[in-house]
Amino acid sequence: MSVFTGSFGQEQKTTDEPDQKLLTVEDSNIKTRVVIGRDLVNVEENDSSVTVKVKNRGISILESLEGPKIRVEKYDEEEYPGEYVREYREQDEDNRDAYRSARNFRGHWSGIDFGFNNYVFYGSADLPDEISFMNLNTGKSFCYNLNFTQLSIGLSRHIGFVTGAGINWNNYRFAENNSIQVGEDGVVTELIPDSESPVKKSKFSTLYLNVPLLLEIQIPAGYSHRLNVAAGIVGGLKLNAWTKTVFKDGEKLKSNGDYNLCLLRAGTTARIGYENFMLFGTYYFSPWFRESRGPAGFNPEPYEIGVAFTFND
Repeated sequence: MSVFTGSFGQEQKTTDEPDQKLLTVEDSNIKTRVVIGRDLVNVEENDSSVTVKVKNRGISILESLEGPKIRVEKYDEEEYPGEYVREYREQDEDNRDAYRSARNFRGHWSGIDFGFNNYVFYGSADLPDEISFMNLNTGKSFCYNLNFTQLSIGLSRHIGFVTGAGINWNNYRFAENNSIQVGEDGVVTELIPDSESPVKKSKFSTLYLNVPLLLEIQIPAGYSHRLNVAAGIVGGLKLNAWTKTVFKDGEKLKSNGDYNLCLLRAGTTARIGYENFMLFGTYYFSPWFRESRGPAGFNPEPYEIGVAFTFND
């Protein structure tokens, strides 16, 4: 509530709500003005009258020689002293429009991803000779992601944060006819399968629960289509790990284990695409294996690249 007293240019305020803009009136005969709410009630008093206005309608009590007179009036909006009402009304409408736009923001995370995975060692794709048994057949090392839930937090119609959850399944297909195991010294080492039949294929697989936090920007491209760019971080919780070896005679050998993997991992990820078709890449920078417990004590860093088909709409 704002109260105006005294002559033109002097003002006192008692505030129960945030300060409101009160248009200066040049009529210095007004002694007191009381404004309640943004546009509800406006009371003006001077030596000869009391006027109570509710929006653009009001009642005036006039003092005259014949006694008080009562007059009911409808005021022209353009002349109505409470012009700040229109300003607040426009601001409220703008705020509502912004809220509706932000509420309509839909990110691009939930869906199905397919791609290839590998790992690097200190930024190089060439692994040290000590862990050459970890070399991969990249063309047959696949990753699959099922991103089953999504939460979009809009900052505007085309910008917002995206989070959710998904299952990340990585298959690392070894280039040689070997597998891996945790040796007696507690370090991941090479395993040569003990079988008379030659090895057909061998792989190391992991399963994680992934949770991202992305900032996404959508660029309008036509009437209702958009280019989408997103980047952020992704955290993973290890659910399972296993090795599988298939021999040429059809025999299969599968072994579940811990393989000294860290329970949690973190990485950076980026996605770019058109509508519901995206390209993505993820690089996990946190230690993959527990300290000094990885292959021959080393700690390669995994990454993924691929395509995504999202279900945001």
